[in-house]
Amino acid sequence: ALAVERVELRSAVPGRPGNVQAEARERRYELAERHAGGGDYATAHTASDQAETVLYRLAVSPGRRALLGMAPRRGALVRPLLAVTREEVRDYCRARGLEWREDPANDDLRFARARVRRELLPALRELNPAAERAIAETAALLRDEADVLDAAVRVALARAGEDALSLEELGRLPPALARLALRAAAEDAAGGPVPFARRDADRVLALGSSGTAAVELPGGLRAVAEYGRLRFAAAGGGGGPAPAPEPARLEVPGRVRFGDWEVEASVGGEGEALLDAAALAGEGLVVRGWRHGDRMRPVGLGGTKTLQDLFTDRKVPREQRASIPVVEADGEIAWVAGVALGERFRAGTGAVVSLSARRGPARGPNA
Repeated sequence: ALAVERVELRSAVPGRPGNVQAEARERRYELAERHAGGGDYATAHTASDQAETVLYRLAVSPGRRALLGMAPRRGALVRPLLAVTREEVRDYCRARGLEWREDPANDDLRFARARVRRELLPALRELNPAAERAIAETAALLRDEADVLDAAVRVALARAGEDALSLEELGRLPPALARLALRAAAEDAAGGPVPFARRDADRVLALGSSGTAAVELPGGLRAVAEYGRLRFAAAGGGGGPAPAPEPARLEVPGRVRFGDWEVEASVGGEGEALLDAAALAGEGLVVRGWRHGDRMRPVGLGGTKTLQDLFTDRKVPREQRASIPVVEADGEIAWVAGVALGERFRAGTGAVVSLSARRGPARGPNA
């Protein structure tokens, strides 16, 4: 059955921005997928089309991906003719008396793709009559090798860290692998492809391991380094610290959720922080987020210090500070998870309450 659809292209209207050919291609794919009804649908892209795609992308978009060309399969879209040239397809049709249609836009030299087809490829065929097949085969080989590279990139990212990447760990990698790891992390943050050139990677890797520094990147991203840990965020806002979770009351014994954390209080000495049970007697414990101006008297300091200074001393990245559990007893900070224990609450010879905090899913009905 033949289905004919006619659509209006926004980019074809005079004065409106856009790429007519790109919009027409995407609309064709949308319609084909709808008519396929959940099954596969095919296009007639050949090795000749693949060669044109590689050459065009290489001219306008430097990098490994330009050489990968079109995938044999992309979701429900399949391209079964990528192994044969356009002329071989025509010969096949002629031998069997089959007619075909030529898209007149393919000869319109106003379009860059048509100029590649009519001017560049003929020049390459003078060097090698099988130029199209050689370029298409190169794309196929590089696409296979890309799977290996992508796996290596994921291993490198896992070693460099989850919440934030270690610049020191990235610096130990071969430059090419470090660059690919940075681009993958940037695209994970952006939720899609982003332009990421070699000079961008060099600028990011040059960020210092002390203090805070940032690099503005193409595609609306920023690379932020804090004490040697790297993260990517949206430029111009949207990448700052998330608001602190709502305060929660913590019973002894008991446990509560605080954002991504689970904070637990138990009787006995098996937690991360051991506190004097008598010092905690009163109205109970509250788990809350850090507030500007918060101060506490950490064990061994001999005086008070702001939490902001403690976070800086412990090299806690800014974007993580609001999420760290602060345990308060009767209005006084008793413990900041992973950062400091209050002097007045340090366990002595009497009964002990232990506190612990871990990231992860809730462990039971008391969470």
